Amino acid sequence: MTSGAVGGGGADGLATAAVVLRLLSVRGETLAVAESLTGGLVAAGITSVPGASRVFRGSVTSYATDLKRDVLGVDGTLLAERGAVDPEVALQMATGVRRVLGADWGIATTGVAGPDEQDGQPVGTVFVAVAGPGDSTAFETGSAEADAGAGAGVERWGAQAGSFARSRKVAALRLNGDRSEIRMESVRSVLELLLEQLLSERAENERAQDTEQNGGF
Repeated sequence: MTSGAVGGGGADGLATAAVVLRLLSVRGETLAVAESLTGGLVAAGITSVPGASRVFRGSVTSYATDLKRDVLGVDGTLLAERGAVDPEVALQMATGVRRVLGADWGIATTGVAGPDEQDGQPVGTVFVAVAGPGDSTAFETGSAEADAGAGAGVERWGAQAGSFARSRKVAALRLNGDRSEIRMESVRSVLELLLEQLLSERAENERAQDTEQNGGF
């Protein structure tokens, strides 16, 4: 990782942003972003891609906890009991920005970039989330997986805390590195989570169409 890179998590993040925007454009769908620790870096990465305006609705940088509640609609009791660095908070941020900005998809980042811990969570604790259309439910748990890329030393869990709509997912990250590295890796991770979800939905739709064409067999 190049910590000084501008935009969506370095070259890899920019490439991911471009693929995401292309997929959403083909689908005729839009995207909104809610950011906390990344402070606008996700939006910067997305808008650095030519033609982003066809898909990108906008962003809310809810750095302060009360803005997560008052602007994005995150549950106040949840924030009071668990703090802002929490997987359900990330999900509610993604859902809230999708609603507030009138987008088909919302993504969100919340976590601790340093130098000090926050809400009892150590530096490098990050949650990224995606929320999109759909009402089918799925329960999914993931195992810890070390990410060998970029010098941040990432451990990542694809996590589901319960039954959510299939288009709602959250990933918990344990990131090493300095403040800049943690923020840039968070950008890359939230864009990758969205890309994974878009590709998964496309694969499911293709399987469903194939089943229908073959008479249900």
